[in-house]
Amino acid sequence: MARLDSKVAIVTGAGSGFGQGIAERFAAEGARLIVNDVNAASGEKVAAAIRAAGGQARFVAADVSRGDDVRALLDATLAAYGALNIVVNNAGVSHRNQSLLTVDEDEFDRVFAVNVKSLYWSARHMVPHMKEHGGGVFVNIASTAGVRPRPGLVWYNGTKGAAITISKAMAVELAPHRIRVNVINPVAGETPLLATFMGEDTPEMRAKFVASIPLGRLSQPRDIANAALYLASDEAEFITGACLEVDGGRCV
Repeated sequence: MARLDSKVAIVTGAGSGFGQGIAERFAAEGARLIVNDVNAASGEKVAAAIRAAGGQARFVAADVSRGDDVRALLDATLAAYGALNIVVNNAGVSHRNQSLLTVDEDEFDRVFAVNVKSLYWSARHMVPHMKEHGGGVFVNIASTAGVRPRPGLVWYNGTKGAAITISKAMAVELAPHRIRVNVINPVAGETPLLATFMGEDTPEMRAKFVASIPLGRLSQPRDIANAALYLASDEAEFITGACLEVDGGRCV
């Protein structure tokens, strides 16, 4: 039997990068997917590709930093599938690698809204449903930036540190309701955010980043997807509050 057979999952920011990889992997393991993104063209393309491969997926546009959008995302999920078992909070943004003094207030607010406030809205709207229906799973995608921060990404680092602490606290508070909450910390990977993290995407900058990873390469969406699949599955039924670095050894 497929590892997520009969499960309904929302994956935010699933129009590209890690989110796309997670959505595709979950669908291949039998989950019924809600592909969420703010970019309709990208999200629709991912959902269509999943369906073409024999999976079940629907695209729902929503800005996860907005409470009304997240409520509508839940409503659309229940309308489509009648259930919700798994939420992967993957959507994220960053400011460009630069001095902490040159990130303007609008950038700061946007990074915290998407990376942190989204967790608040996700909890506010998804947790009551999970409580009512006997439990559920959150997999929150943070970053090695929240554990071993790099210079130039101070405010982004702060959002990921917050995401890790929030997730651990959620795990403890929600355990009596059979709601598990775990975190994945990817190292820099082959995603659309890579150039933002590096400041500029050059062979020299890539080599510098790769040199900090003992296993000698950047992460790939499949690496994060495989970890998320395990944490979301019943195989991990006794794991909550865990923070899993998927980083090729960078945080050692």
